[in-house]
Amino acid sequence: MWWLGFNASVAGAVGFIALAGVAAETGVIMLIYLDHALKERRALCANEGRRLTREDLHRAIMVGAVERVRPKMMTVAAIMAGLLPILWSSGTGAEIMQRIAVPMIGGMVSSTLLTLIVIPAIYALVKGRGLS
Repeated sequence: MWWLGFNASVAGAVGFIALAGVAAETGVIMLIYLDHALKERRALCANEGRRLTREDLHRAIMVGAVERVRPKMMTVAAIMAGLLPILWSSGTGAEIMQRIAVPMIGGMVSSTLLTLIVIPAIYALVKGRGLS
């Protein structure tokens, strides 16, 4: 918002709240994908008669995260495609709508990085405790 010269406002707060909802939703879905991939890897290890290792965990995380890349990118593209015309609009009500769209547009970039990089990394740290 600073970069585009918008002051903090109620409309901006609404944009941040909407962004938080989308980011939380995509983050939870990433965790579901990661848990599902880890469950499959644990079943594979159990069938082979061995314990889960860090290498197995990392492979499961890669499988789960890679499955989530295309749906996340489609979500980001759809949201950006819908919000960019609002950002570029002019006329009645455009100033208010721009203040809602700006946090969403900027936040979708950071949300993408969070969902595809940070969440799997933290998942690896948390689930990797006690593994050899």
